[in-house]
Amino acid sequence: MDAPTLRLACDAVIIGGGPAGLMAAERLAQAGHGVHVFDAMPSVGRKFLLAGKGGLNLTHSEPFEAFAARFGARRAQIEPLLAAFGPNHLRDWAAGLGVDTFVGTSGRVFPSEMKAAPLLRAWLARLRAQGVVFHMRSRWLGWGEGGALRFATPAGERLVTARATVLALGGASWPQLGSDAAWVPLLAHQGVEMVPLASANCGFDVPRVDAPVGETRRAFFLELIGRGPAPAVGWTPFFAARYAGQPFKSVALAFTDSQGRQFARRGEFVATATGVEGSLIYAVSSLLRDEITAHGHATFHLDLLPDHTPERVLAEVRHPRGARSLTSHLKGRLGLDGIKAAILYEQLGREGMADALALAQAIKSLPITVIAPRPVQEAISTAGGVAFAALDARLMLRALPGVFCAGEMLDWEAPTGGYLLTACFATGSAAGDGAVRWLGRR
Repeated sequence: MDAPTLRLACDAVIIGGGPAGLMAAERLAQAGHGVHVFDAMPSVGRKFLLAGKGGLNLTHSEPFEAFAARFGARRAQIEPLLAAFGPNHLRDWAAGLGVDTFVGTSGRVFPSEMKAAPLLRAWLARLRAQGVVFHMRSRWLGWGEGGALRFATPAGERLVTARATVLALGGASWPQLGSDAAWVPLLAHQGVEMVPLASANCGFDVPRVDAPVGETRRAFFLELIGRGPAPAVGWTPFFAARYAGQPFKSVALAFTDSQGRQFARRGEFVATATGVEGSLIYAVSSLLRDEITAHGHATFHLDLLPDHTPERVLAEVRHPRGARSLTSHLKGRLGLDGIKAAILYEQLGREGMADALALAQAIKSLPITVIAPRPVQEAISTAGGVAFAALDARLMLRALPGVFCAGEMLDWEAPTGGYLLTACFATGSAAGDGAVRWLGRR
């Protein structure tokens, strides 16, 4: 005999227990509505807690104009939401939970305790005191007859009717924490316009040095259509074995795409077995990804010694080295060793290293070609999602009146540094306010 179907009717349902969903719940509860939060995981805020594991970067202190510019092509859509609930609002909100914040040397804003758990505990306690009810291990299955929300639970299927629904289901990165993009076909079936999900703030693969870029691009195409093996990617076995996981410190990266968009910044990143990742790579990842999509590859240039002029580098490379090896010479004259020296050998080969002019030029502007972003499951965040054209100004789906969307499932992206979290809070606040307004009209 089938298990009985559980039923519930309420004012508002939030699906997804991350920052966006919880903020929407708070807005609705503050307005006096009965709010029920459903999440497929055993507890809420799992990705939020992971983000705070090494120190929760809550937001950023830079001026609002610069902050809004970080959202690139989606600035026009995100900026009004940040104006309503932006970095300063977020710091005040945290203070209201008893969590003080401070500005780090990089301008990033952190809780004084540097952890996410105390903030989340205080927030959940306040939400429960406001009457918010949480339903864990409840996976959303879409809509049933009469528009009821369907959930799979340990006790069987549950049908929930709500006067307003906020979807805050995340993107597709870190699926083990709940953001698995299972909502995509559910919304597509309802005619909601979406932009394909893609990796953001991600690493990239490089082609094998013995695999020309054109051939690697062809191999990727053949693999995609199921007519060939995966293309050769990654550094040489020697470089990968010795240097995967090691950082490139104090370097400068420059990139100009085929549309003339430019990126130039100093920082650091890490070599992986198949390519590159890390903060400097994440900062340019959207440009690299779009260039790869358009042309099959992207090439950035790396300045290994940004504090040295090209003239000085050339002079030191040409300086007589006597009986010393080239490796010892570069270390002694320029302090160039370890992974920086190794990447020169990797890219130039011994013949290129023997050419003083070519070597000096490479030290100041080493071309690194990447051919594919790492899979979205490995990315820090996700680009693409519900198109803003499918939403009204209050983040309600035009195809589904009374259903709102928030957080990373919307089609926007931003670099790391507090921008991602702030926009999740801002969209959750906007969707919650939109749902309050919708309920008030009924």
